[in-house]
Amino acid sequence: MWWRYLVGMAAGVLLMAGGVFWWRTTTIAGHAFAEAPSVSGSASATGDDAMPDPPAASEKTREQKRLSRIDHDKDGQVSRDEFLAARRRNFAKLDKDGDGKLSFDEYAAKAIERFDEADKDKSGKLNAAEFATTKAVRKAHENRCPPQAKAKDEDES
Repeated sequence: MWWRYLVGMAAGVLLMAGGVFWWRTTTIAGHAFAEAPSVSGSASATGDDAMPDPPAASEKTREQKRLSRIDHDKDGQVSRDEFLAARRRNFAKLDKDGDGKLSFDEYAAKAIERFDEADKDKSGKLNAAEFATTKAVRKAHENRCPPQAKAKDEDES
């Protein structure tokens, strides 16, 4: 039974020697890896494998674009009123009676509306089926990958 270990070791040594031999012959024969294309974007002597130059970056940085969106009077500075303008608009949408104060009912108006729509039996409580209808539905992002086709194995089952 000890001879099995000896045969296994001999087979391993032969496989390793064969791999080294094959590797040496392929590098001698010139089957080495191809050269990587140049990063500079300039064409080679033949011009066949020329890579296009990358697109030019925008002149404005992300923060400069953000500043220009908020700076309504375009003086290069953001005033307190300009900085808080979006918050004021959002507050005004919530302040239904326009008194400048948010009551809890105004603040939670959408949640109250969702509860009332889900409470089909008007019991003031949601059972499991009614509660399941209150799940927020999120918009799909445009940048997400499209769904892939099902594999054949999944179709058959």
